[in-house]
Amino acid sequence: MPQVMEFKLPDLGEGLTEAEIVRWLVAVGDVVAVDQPVVEVETAKAMVEVPCPYGGVVTARFGEEGQELPVGAPLITVAVGAVALPEAPAAEAEGSGSLPRPLIGYGTDHSRPARRRRVRPVTAEVAAPVVPAAPAVAPAGPVAVISPLVRKLAKDNGVDLRALRGSGPEGLILRADVEAALRTPEPVAAAPIAQGERIPLKGVRGAVAEKLSRSRREIPDATCWVDADATELMAARAAMNAVGGPKISVLALLARICTAALARYPELNSTVDLAAGEIVRLPAVHLGFAAQTDRGLMVPVVRDAQSRNPESLSAEFARLTELARAGKLSPADLTGGTFTLNNYGVFGVDGSTPIINHPEAAMLGVGRIIAKPWVHNGELAVRQVVQLSLTFDHRVCDGGTAGGFLRYVADCVESPAVLLRSL
Repeated sequence: MPQVMEFKLPDLGEGLTEAEIVRWLVAVGDVVAVDQPVVEVETAKAMVEVPCPYGGVVTARFGEEGQELPVGAPLITVAVGAVALPEAPAAEAEGSGSLPRPLIGYGTDHSRPARRRRVRPVTAEVAAPVVPAAPAVAPAGPVAVISPLVRKLAKDNGVDLRALRGSGPEGLILRADVEAALRTPEPVAAAPIAQGERIPLKGVRGAVAEKLSRSRREIPDATCWVDADATELMAARAAMNAVGGPKISVLALLARICTAALARYPELNSTVDLAAGEIVRLPAVHLGFAAQTDRGLMVPVVRDAQSRNPESLSAEFARLTELARAGKLSPADLTGGTFTLNNYGVFGVDGSTPIINHPEAAMLGVGRIIAKPWVHNGELAVRQVVQLSLTFDHRVCDGGTAGGFLRYVADCVESPAVLLRSL
């Protein structure tokens, strides 16, 4: 006798409370194996494939593509034991088959191709989708509703769920609440009011908004800046790339300068623990860098940047940027940064006042490198000039430390030999 198991949207970590369905990877009637990805979802951090811990026949799916579901909402139901599943390899024999296994991260093997097999007439016990009973407590999320059917009914009829008061347990919005709203005529406004376009603050945009707002609320930041002659730095890069081998990016050279500067001024590679009332200086530099993508601004993190040379940094920047633009960054790639390098010069601007990437203590902004008149060796000349901006948390250091850091960075930009002497 098949046993119908319900698989709910799991906790994807990093405090995420909801996810949007991007693409279903299985259909009702498909046979799925244990840990097979069944749906691709987008969170505020990244797009991930969610594996199912049950093996069997899919009897129901909950939610449409483009719909946002809270953590704990049902995703699919699976009839375990309805069909004979393919034997697992010997290395996976233990805990495989049709028995559920706990999800670890986002599954055990995403490289394994999805196994889809259409089952022709399935037994009656399997064919009927099983609708789970309403929970006693409303799920986490912006609206107290868990049923995809209720969400669809509201969406199809233009009902704003945020304006409803649920009659279910703990304020849960039920189908009857939506139907009652449909029966209630809307009040006629005295005069029409023009409304602009409304864009939901969710996904990546919502995560960025929340993080930047928190930074402004909690961090007493200050910004200092300096213009630097980058002519020698650009010449050094050209010489390095002229000898063959992997190309070195300007961003990689700036990152190497930053790690050397942080070794001299470790106050800026720290975070503030408000609960303990302490400044925590961090031993490693996990360097975040701003990457613009179709989904919005991402800040991937290069781990242990202080131990990498310019060639390694260039390769890692390129790898993470490619993943960001493809929407394949994992939450781990986007968290844990200790200092951020923001090259807004790629947008053709000279300067900015960066907002610190909470809970870090500083961010270095780099403008475009452009030919400008500059006094060089006592004479007016055309040089490659860049503006550098440092925004720092005034709790971790004073202006003297921040100015010393920025001046050291500018000195290395103007004369790369300064960096070589400090290594």
